Amino acid sequence: MKPINQTLSRKDAERRIPILRKEIDAELAALHQAMIRQDPGAINLCKEKLEILRREMILLEI
Repeated sequence: MKPINQTLSRKDAERRIPILRKEIDAELAALHQAMIRQDPGAINLCKEKLEILRREMILLEI
């Protein structure tokens, strides 16, 4: 049963990674806009979201 679960979770990860990359790209664009506006609150919020996305990406790629 364990190999089946590993296979299923691997397929889920393979599907999630491209979506996660798009989310990271969008958040980076939002961070860029916040930096242009010099909005410290929005900058910190974007950084927090990016940190969460980064951690998820690391877990999926392992």
